[in-house]
Amino acid sequence: MKILFVCMGNICRSPTAHGLFLSLIKQQKIAGHFEIDSAGTHSWNIGWPPDMSAQMAAKKHGIDISELRARRINREDYDYYDVIVAMDNSNLGNMLAVCERKNRCKLKLLLDYAEKTELTEVPDPYGVGMSGFETVYGLIEQGCIGLLDTLKKGMTAEAS
Repeated sequence: MKILFVCMGNICRSPTAHGLFLSLIKQQKIAGHFEIDSAGTHSWNIGWPPDMSAQMAAKKHGIDISELRARRINREDYDYYDVIVAMDNSNLGNMLAVCERKNRCKLKLLLDYAEKTELTEVPDPYGVGMSGFETVYGLIEQGCIGLLDTLKKGMTAEAS
């Protein structure tokens, strides 16, 4: 199962989701069943590491995202990945505008998988301060846990 997490610049939300999801599948010893990546809909930060506040929020939970580097989503990604998870409606809209109709069913919002929040979007914490990154980490964690549960149910159904 190939999953791509997407936000605007690929330096805050999507690398956090990338690192957090990797951590979850490693803890459950199912990492071999997944390929995880992250990207942005804009090219401003290509090659940059995640924002230092995003790194600190992840590190606080035992997750190191410092080695990740920002990249922009490209047309090939829409064919390659099985699930493409946007952090908000703006980035989902940006992807829908360029995604071929056959791949639109792959595009999802992360918080559609979160059970403990009424929010539909992960807010952009850039420039908000550390408390914003900690709030966003919690939302991303809820979404990633729900996404993994959904995918595991699908994998179990396919195996039977």
